[in-house]
Amino acid sequence: MAEGTPGEVPAVHEGILRRQSARESSARTYARALPIVPVRARGLTIEGADGRRYLDCLSGAGTLALGHNHPVVLEAIRGVLDSGAPLSVLDLATPVKDAFTTELFRTLPPGLADRARVQFCGPAGTDAVEAALKLVRAATGRTGILAFTGAYHGMTAGALAASGGAHDVQVTRLPYPQDYRCPFGIGGPSGAELAARWTESLLDDPKSGVPLPAGMILEPVQGEGGVIPAPDDWLRRMRRLTADRSIPLIADEVQTGVGRTGAFWAVDHSGITPDVMVLSKAIGGSLPLAVIVYRDDLDTWQPGAHAGTFRGNQLAMAAGTATLAYVRENALAERAGALGSRMLAQLAELARGYDCVGDVRGRGLMIGIELVDPEPVQATADARAVTDGPTHVDAFVAPDGLGGSGGPGGLGACGDPGGPGVARGLGGSGSPGGSGSPGGATASSALGGPGSPGDHGAAPTWPETGRTPLPAAPRLAAAVQQECLRRGLIVELGGRHASVIRLLPPLTISDEQATAVLDRLADAIDAAARHHKSHGPHPQRHPDPAQRAG
Repeated sequence: MAEGTPGEVPAVHEGILRRQSARESSARTYARALPIVPVRARGLTIEGADGRRYLDCLSGAGTLALGHNHPVVLEAIRGVLDSGAPLSVLDLATPVKDAFTTELFRTLPPGLADRARVQFCGPAGTDAVEAALKLVRAATGRTGILAFTGAYHGMTAGALAASGGAHDVQVTRLPYPQDYRCPFGIGGPSGAELAARWTESLLDDPKSGVPLPAGMILEPVQGEGGVIPAPDDWLRRMRRLTADRSIPLIADEVQTGVGRTGAFWAVDHSGITPDVMVLSKAIGGSLPLAVIVYRDDLDTWQPGAHAGTFRGNQLAMAAGTATLAYVRENALAERAGALGSRMLAQLAELARGYDCVGDVRGRGLMIGIELVDPEPVQATADARAVTDGPTHVDAFVAPDGLGGSGGPGGLGACGDPGGPGVARGLGGSGSPGGSGSPGGATASSALGGPGSPGDHGAAPTWPETGRTPLPAAPRLAAAVQQECLRRGLIVELGGRHASVIRLLPPLTISDEQATAVLDRLADAIDAAARHHKSHGPHPQRHPDPAQRAG
C-alpha cells in the first residue's frame, strides 16, 4: 500500500513498475497497456499507488461479477478463515464444497441440473477446457473436435488447439456467424443459416474428410474474438445438429456465465441444454476456481483421468457460493440485460457520429466497439464521385445504414461528429438509457434493425445490408485505450485484430457509473479519432488474441 508524502507517491508507483519490467516475463500483457499499480479497490473503482482513481471496466477479464471486494464476498472469505477449516483439500468433501455445488446446481439449465455431474479442475478456465475435451473423448471413443473461427478457449495446448489462433491444427474449424465481418459477406440470419449449412454438410458428406467428432465446443458470445454474440436460432440449430448425430456439445461459459450477458448462463437465452458446460472466472467470486458440469451418462472416465493440486480451493468455493447466490437473489442478470441494452443504444449514437466506429455489438454487460479505418473507403468513394456522381458516393460512404455524410447524425470524417451532442453526454436525459432504445441486445436494433426493443435479453438480430467491412484499426483502438486511461477508465482490447474496445463492468455498476463510463469513453474516442485523422493511419501488425488474453 502506497504511503508517504505527495512527492514520494509517484516515486513508489514508478519504482514498482520499473521493477516489474525488469523482473517479469516478456509474456506479460495487460501490464504493458495499463501501467497502473492498484493498491485499493471497491466495486467499480480502483485506486492506484499514484493516488489516481479509475473506473474498472476490465473486471479481471470478466472475473469480478460483483466488482472489487464486495461485502458478501469478503464476509464469506472471512468466515472460512475464522472457522479454522482447511484451505486446500484436493477433492475431499467439505461443507464449503457441498454448499458451493448445491448453489451451482441450483442455477444450471433445467435439462442439465437434474442429471449433472461436476468435476473440479485446476484453478483456470483453460484447465477446465482440457477436462471437457478429455471427457468427451473418453465418453465417445472418438478424438476429433469441432471448433469455430475466432474462438478463444485458453492458453494450454488443447485449449489453444481449439482456439482461432491455432497454428498446429488439430481440430476442424467451422464458421462462426457474425454480421460486420461475415465470412460469407452477407451477415444477418442468412449468414447464420449458411454457417449452419456448412457445418451440417461437413458432417454429413462422406468425402468431407471429417470423421464423426468427439465433441463440438463453442462460446455463446465470443469474447476475445471481438464480442460477437451467437444468434439464438443458430445455437438451437447447433444443438439439434449435434444431438441428432450423438456429438456432445460443450458450451464455454468461462466469461459469459453468472449473469454477464443478461441471463444467468448465456445458453439460457436460446433455451438450449449443452452436454458439457465449462465454468470459471466469476464462479470463484474473484478467486481462482474452474469446473466442468456435464450429463451423467458422459461420466465414464476413470479415477485420476483429470486432477489438479489446487482443485480444492475452499476460499474460492466460499466466495463463489456467495457470488452465485447474490446474483441469483438480486436478479443481477436481468439488470445486466436491461442496462446493457441501454448502453448499447447510447453507443449506437456514437457510431452514428464517427465513421471510424465500424460496429457496436454485445449482449448484457459484455460490450464491444469495433474501430476501423474509414480512409480507404473515402478514397474509393471520391474516385467513384468523378464517374458515378454523388448518389453512388453517398451509398458507398455510408454502407452501414447510419445515414449519409450530409444529414443529421450522418457520418463525417473520422473524428468529426455528424450531429451535435453525439460524442459527449451519452447518458442522455436522466439515465444511461438516455433517449435511445431501451432494449435490444445489439446496436443493430438501435440502428433500426429488427430487434425487439422490449426484450433486454433479445437475441442478436442483424439487418442484411450487404455492407462492406472497413479495415480494422488496431492503432486507433490502442490510442483510445490510452485516452481512456488518461480519463480514469480501464478498458480491454479484443477482436481478431485487437481493434475492438471491450467493456466488462461488474454487474453491480450503477446507472450513474454507467453514464460516467460512456462519457469518458466518448471523450476518449473523440480525442483519439481526431489525432488519428490528423496524423493518418499507420500499418500495424495485428496481435493474436492469445497474446492479449489474461
